[in-house]
Amino acid sequence: MPHAPIERMKEGDFRVHLSADERDLLRGLTAQLEELLRADPEDPSLRRLTPPAYENDDEGEREFRSLMGAELDTRHRAGLRRLAETADRDRLDAEELDGWLTALNDLRLVLGTRLDVTEDQFTDGFDPLAPNAHGLAVYAFLTWVQEAAVEAAASLLGGGASAGQSPPSPDA
Repeated sequence: MPHAPIERMKEGDFRVHLSADERDLLRGLTAQLEELLRADPEDPSLRRLTPPAYENDDEGEREFRSLMGAELDTRHRAGLRRLAETADRDRLDAEELDGWLTALNDLRLVLGTRLDVTEDQFTDGFDPLAPNAHGLAVYAFLTWVQEAAVEAAASLLGGGASAGQSPPSPDA
């Protein structure tokens, strides 16, 4: 059975099992999203990165954005930078993995918005001849990596066991 793309090691850090092409893809996607955030922060595909905090309260929403908008933007950019800077590493620490989780989530949200992905998108299988097949394949790849990263991170909290196995203890 192949390794998960990211798994927790006994030492407490995280092992990354990705090919050079997969790492190049992650770096390229982070660069594209960083450019979009810089060049066109009003792009509709970015709307899921900063959903409204106050749906029916314009004044509350403006106040929230004035207080938190820059911090949210900084977090998105920091996660993307962290992923780009560490994409070639075979091991990550918990802080680096957190950056990956932020970036992977942001990449999936933006790509999913652009592709209009729904929950049942893959229930009938994957059509490699569909016009958006490449984008959906990239989305599926990001989902696979993100799920592995979440499971690996959850193992730090005592969760994330799969197939009836207990995660290694942080002391192991």
